[in-house]
Amino acid sequence: MPVRKAASRLTSAFAAAGLAAALLLAPSTASADAGFQNWVRSFRSSAMQSGISGTTFDRAFRNVKDIDPEVLEKARYQPEFTAPVWDYFDNRVQEHSIAVGRQMARQWKPWLDRIEAKYGVDRYILLAIWSMESNYGEILKNDKVMRNVVRSLATLAYADKRRAKFARTQLIAALKILQSGDIDESHLTGSWAGAMGHTQFIPTSYQAYAVDVDGNGKRDIWNSVPDALATAANLLRKNGWQAGKTWGYEVNLPAGKLPGGSLSLSKWQSLGVTRASGKPFKRGSDSATLKVPDGRRGPAFLATKNFFVLKRYNNADKYALAVGLLADEIAGYGGLVQDWSRPFTKLSFAEKQELQKRLSTHGYYDGKLDGKIGEGSRNAIKAFQAQAGLTQDGHPSMEVLSKLRGQ
Repeated sequence: MPVRKAASRLTSAFAAAGLAAALLLAPSTASADAGFQNWVRSFRSSAMQSGISGTTFDRAFRNVKDIDPEVLEKARYQPEFTAPVWDYFDNRVQEHSIAVGRQMARQWKPWLDRIEAKYGVDRYILLAIWSMESNYGEILKNDKVMRNVVRSLATLAYADKRRAKFARTQLIAALKILQSGDIDESHLTGSWAGAMGHTQFIPTSYQAYAVDVDGNGKRDIWNSVPDALATAANLLRKNGWQAGKTWGYEVNLPAGKLPGGSLSLSKWQSLGVTRASGKPFKRGSDSATLKVPDGRRGPAFLATKNFFVLKRYNNADKYALAVGLLADEIAGYGGLVQDWSRPFTKLSFAEKQELQKRLSTHGYYDGKLDGKIGEGSRNAIKAFQAQAGLTQDGHPSMEVLSKLRGQ
């Protein structure tokens, strides 16, 4: 009989706790179904007042009979682990995402040429967003992740007080998407929170920015890669993307304190800030803001206007920086000069897959061998470290892999 997997026990315990919370905080069983159906009937009137036809509403809710408990579990379960900066970037800017991005650049070149010419947004930025949002569309094939958008949003609107207002607004927008004919109800899928398609747009953002660039009469970000990439480009352009300009630069910092806020690149240079590549800044008059996400021990960046436009997609410095760095790598500009400050020896993407495989072989891990170190991988590493008498830090290190290779 195989050894029971330690990491699975930890993950199962967390999942059970999250599900228990969901069941305690939301209506349940038969009463939940009755209560939910009453809510749906009430919401139908609100939807019709917002311009949704009765036919569209009934079609959308035809197979939505109850709430989705997994949506509530995901909404309420907040992992305790806070990823250090290097962990965030290691999982997103790595050999596999770069290689696939370059492959996609070749595969979709004619469309990228057209989209770049029309919207003025760099193709490599769009490819990086595609990677970050859906792993170049791979996530859309995962039935465990993709869900019925109407059911998900109705669940949140009915049973999650914190997100009810957001969910109602997004649900009305989703119904308008159905009513427009861009997609039918059986293909209106998204994440638990309603993010949709290759480039993960919530329904209101879809309404604001979705475009039909392939000319088939439908703004289809689920099945048309050109539509999805053009929709992302349209969002960036409408939020002030500056064509022909970069998102920022990796820089070297002088000793001593530097001012905060936005200064011209020429001013930063006069203060002793230089490009890490050794090249000059292209436009000295452009304004930039200093970003040091890993402190002075790690890489530093001067973020220009386009960096802040990227934050309109996801309002996090780490997200915008990851998009910029991945885009530069896909384009062939090279990676960081100063790497992130890690308390261990970094593994390559292939070595991370090997680490996961060896942990699985020894009964510690039962997840995907995808080279991405998430909670399941970290719990498995900790379980192995405990057995091997190592510090239980959960880091995907060469030290751990070497120990596993010796067993």
